[in-house]
Amino acid sequence: MTFFSSSSAENNLATAKTVLSVVASVATTAVVVRSVARDLLPSYIQEYFFSGIRSFLNRFSSQLTMVIDEFDGLVNNQIYEAAQIYLGSKVSPNTNTRRIKVSKPEKDKNFTISVESNEEIVDVFNGVKFNWVLICRRVESRNFQNPRDLNSTLRSEVRSFELTFHKKNKDMVLKSYLPFIIKESKSMKQETKMLRIFTVDYENMYGNLNDAWIAANLDHPATFETLALDPEIKNFVLEDLKRFVKRKEYYRKVGKAWKRGYLLYGPPGTGKSSLIAAMANYLHFDIYDLELTELRSNSELRRLLVAMANRSILVVEDIDCTIEFRDRTAESRAATGSSTSYKQVTLSGMLNFIDGLWSSCGDERIIVFTTNHKDKLDPALLRPGRMDVHIHMSYCTPCVFRQLASNYLGIKDHVLFQGIDDLIQATQVTPAELAEQLLKNNDNKTPLADLIDFLKKNMKKPEAGDRQQTDGDGDKQWDDNIES
Repeated sequence: MTFFSSSSAENNLATAKTVLSVVASVATTAVVVRSVARDLLPSYIQEYFFSGIRSFLNRFSSQLTMVIDEFDGLVNNQIYEAAQIYLGSKVSPNTNTRRIKVSKPEKDKNFTISVESNEEIVDVFNGVKFNWVLICRRVESRNFQNPRDLNSTLRSEVRSFELTFHKKNKDMVLKSYLPFIIKESKSMKQETKMLRIFTVDYENMYGNLNDAWIAANLDHPATFETLALDPEIKNFVLEDLKRFVKRKEYYRKVGKAWKRGYLLYGPPGTGKSSLIAAMANYLHFDIYDLELTELRSNSELRRLLVAMANRSILVVEDIDCTIEFRDRTAESRAATGSSTSYKQVTLSGMLNFIDGLWSSCGDERIIVFTTNHKDKLDPALLRPGRMDVHIHMSYCTPCVFRQLASNYLGIKDHVLFQGIDDLIQATQVTPAELAEQLLKNNDNKTPLADLIDFLKKNMKKPEAGDRQQTDGDGDKQWDDNIES
């Protein structure tokens, strides 16, 4: 009996060794074949070869494979685009990936890394392993096009991702993993994209909506770290922006469009444009620059609004000079045709644009109005929900001067600073004027002494209220009017 048990154990051990040997041999052979195939076989043969192996193995596997095509009929597949961006961040020297794609548009700052065809990327989410493979399938040219399917055009290649995982994780993939990838890819794309500034293409405004705006790269260096602005105001704006981008669900809950309106008012040269650029660089939002005087009707304004992308900043500069907002009778005159020979954007059209039904045609938008004369604006434009935050951009202060000295001269402190501070408090000088003096004297050995001479020559008695922390209406330098 003992001999029989011993013999049986030896036989089982021998069988196990044989099985392991065969498995190891097959695995080794598969690795060799795969390596040789990649190095020697043409790409179109590789596609059929690896596709056949995967199809054969999947018949005996507990794994499930999801196919994510590049196009879904007439539109791009959002999941494919998200996976392409997300998986590019997963490629590293520590992975087994041997081939990757690298691209860089001429004016972009960053390289774009993406997965090469037939390369496998392994990702782990909530402790579960997921295998991704980019499949590029060659197709013959076709003599017809199905208008409902972009894959039916004369394209020579059809791309898709294959996502493989254990069948038991199907619900997690649909409810958690894929939504996570979409969210992460949006964040990655936003952080790495080249910012652009758009202006209206008036000649093509009534054509395709995508052609209503013309774009140029925005490479403005302004940041909140270098911005010459009162630190208290700067910190307020920064915290306000941080709060805004995190409150999507709050805005939806209270029934408000996810937008934020700012009014920047004050003398020319006080840094309004620089603040807008710093906001764009911080949020990674594109800027849409709108010149209202070129628009002939409210319908043109609505059309441009629809053509704007989400996560953007709309800028309307010198709003007090663009349209007769102050004179409400202008609307009736425009309607009857009396006293005017042309149409224009009306006050009601502007109000509907920033606070009416049309304001909900987009998410996560910042609207910035600038003016040199707040008192010329119609009160209807100033209420909360339209211009939520009013920021007074005033003349230069000692703390603003010190930021400029740090930016332009690399000086944090100096024996002459106190005298300059006293002169600035007794002088109406803008940050732009001081910056010009510092820039002009950058190669001079005595820039601060020259700056003192400039301030003395330009001394004048400040007007009442110019050095106060309130404007003519008794407001603070900023007013946060949105609900908490």
